[in-house]
Amino acid sequence: MANVIVAFSKPEDARNIKNILIRNGFNVLAVCNSGAQVLAQAGNLNSGLVVCGYRLTDMLYADLHDNLPAEFAMLMISSPSKWNSRVPEDVVCLPMPLKVHDLVSTLEMMAQTQARRRRKQRQQPKQRSSEEKGLIDQAKRLLMERNGMTEEEAHRYIQKCSMDSGTNLIETAQMVISLL
Repeated sequence: MANVIVAFSKPEDARNIKNILIRNGFNVLAVCNSGAQVLAQAGNLNSGLVVCGYRLTDMLYADLHDNLPAEFAMLMISSPSKWNSRVPEDVVCLPMPLKVHDLVSTLEMMAQTQARRRRKQRQQPKQRSSEEKGLIDQAKRLLMERNGMTEEEAHRYIQKCSMDSGTNLIETAQMVISLL
């Protein structure tokens, strides 16, 4: 389940939301009253969900949203009169008075969306820096010159050595360069 940070300016509101979420199986890691506390907690996590009110003790939800890491999703709970056309499209809003079922189902949907996004990112091939690409190309050139391989054969050779030795492609390319 996703990591949840609850943030409301009134401590009793934050405790009530936290209790509701815990009773419904959510992992509430922190209860905060200020945006600075939320950002400090978020800095220690890879991703998560922030459930907050419109106004915290030191900032509005929009300021918090702008400073949160991209891996965090935000659910704002406030009266609809506080919503305006400037609510970022990735901020989910729930109206006050709050219905427990709406809160729980919305957070479950947001957690599932985050999990799907993380799975999708893991499936995408890792982007290599130009320095890493240069190392691999240099190792391939050495193999091509010394062993008369084609570029494809040299690449396959580095890949196979990488898999056989249990190292990543960059480390294997560095070993090839140092050996040759």
